[in-house]
Amino acid sequence: MKVIRNYLYNAGFQVLSMILPLITGPYVSRTLGPHGVGINAYTNSIIQWFVLFGSIGIGLYGNREIAYRRGNKQDMSQAFWEIQALKFLFIGLAYVAFFVYILLVPKYRPLMWLQSLYILAAAVDISWLYMGLEDFKKTVVRNALVKVASVILIFSFVHDSSDLGLYILIMGSATVLGNLTLWPYLRRFIVKVKLSSLHPLRHLRPTVALFAPQIAIQIYVILNKTMLGALGHTNASGYYDRADMLVKFVLSIVTATGTVMLPHVANTFAKGDKERVKEMLYDSFDFVSFLAIAMTFGLAAISIKLGPFFFGVKFVEVGEAMLLESAVILLIGWSNVIGQQFLLPTGKVREYTTSVTLGAIANIITNFPLIYYWGLYGAIISTVISELIVTLYQVWHVRDTLELKKMFINVPKYLIAAVPMFIVVYWLNVHTHFYIVTLFGEVLLGIVIYFGILLLIRPSIFKKAKKLLKK
Repeated sequence: MKVIRNYLYNAGFQVLSMILPLITGPYVSRTLGPHGVGINAYTNSIIQWFVLFGSIGIGLYGNREIAYRRGNKQDMSQAFWEIQALKFLFIGLAYVAFFVYILLVPKYRPLMWLQSLYILAAAVDISWLYMGLEDFKKTVVRNALVKVASVILIFSFVHDSSDLGLYILIMGSATVLGNLTLWPYLRRFIVKVKLSSLHPLRHLRPTVALFAPQIAIQIYVILNKTMLGALGHTNASGYYDRADMLVKFVLSIVTATGTVMLPHVANTFAKGDKERVKEMLYDSFDFVSFLAIAMTFGLAAISIKLGPFFFGVKFVEVGEAMLLESAVILLIGWSNVIGQQFLLPTGKVREYTTSVTLGAIANIITNFPLIYYWGLYGAIISTVISELIVTLYQVWHVRDTLELKKMFINVPKYLIAAVPMFIVVYWLNVHTHFYIVTLFGEVLLGIVIYFGILLLIRPSIFKKAKKLLKK
């Protein structure tokens, strides 16, 4: 039951992180327009590179280390302060590098200074501690008030395209304050340690080992928006950002299991129970497949009308982009289970790194020709290809360690339910006028069709759900 509760809390945390731009998205898109949204997406994609290099993979590493050591409060406290000190050091170096960049590249300089708030936010982000402790409630509750306040500020002060800088300031400040709200709870979990006993550099090598896959992942998360903007497709960068926002909002519900299960699996693995680790993987993979297949086909079915309805008539391209990009919900869902719930907590960092590196290489190779010829849609196709390669490599790698038949046993049944759902809902979406009422009607109809067919063909997920609820 604890795993389910943590999943719900973490899903809430992930959704909360996405809900602010989702709530304000329609308003901001209409207020700032495609060009303003594109500039924000482009400048933010640049700042995320500095955030990435400043964080050096500490999120995943710290999560895992806290999970390993949480049985010893003194040891855990020692590790926390060492890891956080290392993070402060590298965030400082990242900010120096950002300062040099600002001096060399004057374009959008005032906006870039405002975007640099995200670097400061990364410095004070200690959510990895609570995730390692499997205490997800605090990260949700303490951020909620800050998020709500920022929504109010956006609606109160952002009124036209000239308020782009103010919008960036509000968003960046909300992220900083949201992360700071987690610090007052430290005294409940962390004890004092002697400053002289801290050796943060001992964590550098294993952190860098996890940093490599983070670089690879960010290449095909950020690079597309950066390249679209750099190649003169500023508006397309905005369209990509809006489509990616909605897809990642849905995806956050699916991948919430990864953050929850990583410390849980790591703790079980540390106790030497390898068979239990595998069983948890099979159950988690099945659950994610159940959700991801429904959400992939469901979002694709309503995407054509949803994009322009949500963001405005100037964002017609967003709907078509979402139709293509929705495939990554399933692909990332699967790779998240294998990578973050099995490879990382069991110490197979090299194999995980190889998978995402191959995806990054594929993204770089395909980005140039696809973006050159097809712009926005080329960037989307490149993203899907990259995620497909990551997933296929991970599945191929674990074929001798895990039983693939157990992992995919219910996938055909989920597809049998999802395809008819997609056909019916997509037809309605294209051939009827789209209002908020019809949106909810189409979603509800899709749920009824999906679950109705599954009730007839009876996948084992229903039995597993009953078993999990009893834990």
